[in-house]
Amino acid sequence: MNEIKIDAYSLHYKVLNEKIRELVKSGYKKIYIENVLGQRYIAAGLKEKGVEIYIDGIPGNDLACFMDGAKIFVNGNCQDGVGNTMNSGEIIINGNTGDITGHSMRGGEIYIKGNVGYRVGIHMKAYKNLYPVIVIGGTAGDFLGEYMAGGLIIILNLEKKDKVVGHLIGTGMHGGEIFIRGKVGDTIGKEVKIFKAEKDEIRRIKKYIEKFCNYFNNELEKIISDEFIKLIPISKRPYGKIYIY
Repeated sequence: MNEIKIDAYSLHYKVLNEKIRELVKSGYKKIYIENVLGQRYIAAGLKEKGVEIYIDGIPGNDLACFMDGAKIFVNGNCQDGVGNTMNSGEIIINGNTGDITGHSMRGGEIYIKGNVGYRVGIHMKAYKNLYPVIVIGGTAGDFLGEYMAGGLIIILNLEKKDKVVGHLIGTGMHGGEIFIRGKVGDTIGKEVKIFKAEKDEIRRIKKYIEKFCNYFNNELEKIISDEFIKLIPISKRPYGKIYIY
């Protein structure tokens, strides 16, 4: 038997995380955690491949920070810093997340059914075969993709809200791409430009949208048949001229 259940009710976050690491080292591949209420750093630094963690409740800040291979399912909302400096693996959230989701994310994938807060994808970066991806079913707050250096963010806007994202998207962005289903008006940072996403570009990112649809039971063709826009940086060194050499 390679699965086990943990009742996190009243457990201190340090005790809970130590218990998770011990179980993974003992060979458990599926860990079900019930009654989570704000415990931080769940699955922090896990490097074991093939491990699945199912969370019922609301994880605290920095869920799966520095994670390198596990797969996490959350039945609920999450607080700030989901996937902070994550290297690989997947996080699937059946709810909303707070601010700085994917902060400095270096690889792996995050799928969020609902909305996200401010500064999502800040400092995301890609290197060689590491390619971070965030797919958001709802809307995003201000400063989406701030200082983004690589990777991919997709906003699906499933409820087709008029206000899809907050202000100053892509401020300081110098790499990566942001795809948005809908329009954003003049809310972008000066370091990016808006283009219409072409059909071949949608085909390129389709696999991530398809995974989102499989996780949350959405209609793929209905989503990708709509118009998307793409935001990309206009310079790889947006602040290069302010330095003195």
